Amino acid sequence: MRTALTALVGCRHPIVQTGMGYVAGARLAAATSIAGGLGVIGAATLSAAEMRAAIRRVKERTDAPFGVNLRADADDAAERVTVLVEEGVRVASFALAPRRELIARLKDAGVVVIPSVGARRHAEKVAGWGADAVIVQGGEGGGHTGPLATTLLLPQVVDAVEIPVIAAGGFFDGRGLVAALAYGACGIAMGTRFLLTSDSPVPDEVKKVYLAARETVVTRNVDGVPHRVLNTPFVASLERSRLARAVLNGARFQRLSGLSWRSMLREGRRMRQGRELTWAQVLQAANTPVLLRAAMVEGRADLGVLASGQVVGVIDDLPSCRELIERIMAEAETTLARLR
Repeated sequence: MRTALTALVGCRHPIVQTGMGYVAGARLAAATSIAGGLGVIGAATLSAAEMRAAIRRVKERTDAPFGVNLRADADDAAERVTVLVEEGVRVASFALAPRRELIARLKDAGVVVIPSVGARRHAEKVAGWGADAVIVQGGEGGGHTGPLATTLLLPQVVDAVEIPVIAAGGFFDGRGLVAALAYGACGIAMGTRFLLTSDSPVPDEVKKVYLAARETVVTRNVDGVPHRVLNTPFVASLERSRLARAVLNGARFQRLSGLSWRSMLREGRRMRQGRELTWAQVLQAANTPVLLRAAMVEGRADLGVLASGQVVGVIDDLPSCRELIERIMAEAETTLARLR
């Protein structure tokens, strides 16, 4: 199946695995790209040196194209862009809109720039700045999310920009891929579905929690902005002991990361810009990586935040990335044949 996405990045199938922190490392990204999709390393929770090492591990496993997801507001964003260029990474993706100069620098080096957006105006902005494509995530998606459903947001963005649009939020099978194509998208991006594969590094005990889950909740208690997660007792407890828990997690994150308290507070102030957050929320936002790491690395679903899209309610197996992508493409062909 050839689309504007496969032509742009060189993957065989129009399926993107999103760059989830602590989940989308070299193992998952390589498995996705080997299977014909576009694997993406989630570098927001990696140091620049760790990011370079992950890139090289993917390159050791496959010659297929892959991407790296960066934080556009990171202090070392320019340094990380240099790493991507030096290592010959095909795609740079961003959860927040990258600065115009970062886009220009990446494009000049031949790197495809694909920011993720949650609103039409954001898509128009990055398209005007030279982005090659956009990932549009509707409210069904996991992690930081917006209020508008994919079925409403996607056609708005497709009609508003002239660059390729990749649909995210609520996708897990071949029928969804065909629906996205019908709306005008060039492919789909999935996070939760790839998290729940045998190639995902998430501990088995945490995967079992996901497979047993049937609902998600959108909360501001994680870091002050809407965050779609599994509805667990721990998430409910964040509301009851926000400040105390924020301080405790902050101390733990400080020890794990090696960051100074001054660096953490600077990070918190940056997150607070443009948002009406309490200082408890600011501190919680600065150490959100601890809550993710507790679940995704340490296997403590009872002490961590489990970001999840609404599709978790219809997922009941753990295929390999190859099995998943082959299944999606077969379902898409069957669906197209039925429509014809």
